[in-house]
Amino acid sequence: MGFMQKHVFRVGFSLFLAFCLAMGGFIPQATALTNEQKLVSEVWRIVNRSYLDETFNHQNWADVRQKALQKPLTSQEGAYTAIQSMLKSLDDPFTRFLDPEQYRSLQVNTSGELTGVGLQIALNPHTGQLEVVSPIAGSPADKAGMRPRDRILKIEGFSTENLTLDEAAARMRGPIGSLVTLLIERDGEEQQEVRIVRDRIELNPVVAELRTSSQGTSIGYLRLTQFNANAAMELAHAINSLEKKGAAAYILDLRNNPGGLLQAGIEIARLWLDSGTIVYTVNRQGVQGSFEAFGPSLTKDPLVILVNQGTASASEILAGALQDNGRAKLVGETTFGKGLIQSLFELSDGSGLAVTIAKYETPQHRDINKLGIKPDQVVTQQPINREQIATEADLQYQAAIEVLAKNAVVVGSRE
Repeated sequence: MGFMQKHVFRVGFSLFLAFCLAMGGFIPQATALTNEQKLVSEVWRIVNRSYLDETFNHQNWADVRQKALQKPLTSQEGAYTAIQSMLKSLDDPFTRFLDPEQYRSLQVNTSGELTGVGLQIALNPHTGQLEVVSPIAGSPADKAGMRPRDRILKIEGFSTENLTLDEAAARMRGPIGSLVTLLIERDGEEQQEVRIVRDRIELNPVVAELRTSSQGTSIGYLRLTQFNANAAMELAHAINSLEKKGAAAYILDLRNNPGGLLQAGIEIARLWLDSGTIVYTVNRQGVQGSFEAFGPSLTKDPLVILVNQGTASASEILAGALQDNGRAKLVGETTFGKGLIQSLFELSDGSGLAVTIAKYETPQHRDINKLGIKPDQVVTQQPINREQIATEADLQYQAAIEVLAKNAVVVGSRE
């Protein structure tokens, strides 16, 4: 039977919309299946067709279906539990079921209208703990002092130990002005409670300023906080404006940028590259798709990219593309290591299914997942507050200025 399915290609915690026709295949004894069993079969089929790991976590996937359908499924809740149990056997926190309410809220969140605390979260693939990837710049969580890699132990006193990402996000969401209390743990410190007042979250992704270095070089400082639908256009405007003002070199700050739209990351790489591969995507057949730059770039001026542990997903695609193509030097700390791509499927009852369908590799075929990208110059620093970013207190920013100063001397000596 043929049916339309909505696919949403996903990198990190935001979505890239696309539509395609998927063939459902024939269900044996379709007439004998209840609606609940049909839903379980529908999920099984999608995973069977698209999941990245063809061993299905070293298990017989057909047996998993059989066991799930042997149990009496008499309610929607029963079907949802059976689906979640089936998916849990894959041991992949990014492949997950979304009930209709979670699926709707995820779609609302992609529109750019966000209210809440402003945290990008993930389940640590090694420990299973709920972790902060990054607070959104200027968000309530950012102002409350939340940091990348903070482990969230409790939300309003409720343990996060067995929560899915979506359940955790739902517990943190709420009306503007309401309070949420998180119990967090960070390396080298005692557990602490953080109280956050929910608010509307501004999603203006670009900060742009013209700076003058101590050597008198005009430097365009660009900070990109996430890859939303406006990011490439906003960054292009910022680069053009800085070029007109006489910028001779650039610093692109991707620290604590948790990613977003795959397409935005690709388009932004194209702003800096005349030619070359930007990223490869690899599915379970080993088929490699690639995205290329076709020029011309907006500027050929020297570029340094700032990265840290909160630099994830689409940010890593951009940083890896410009590093591998020799277009930029990376300064800071090794990045987060999120190199998997999810697709979101709408199911027949209005619920949704996120499935890991591919991974991505840099132009030199480096696998980013769980490894991250190592900068050309490693500079670690203690967390600084928002007002200290790109000032003398910012060691990584100062290191980037030095790299550009050396680059300018080298360029000058060749002329």
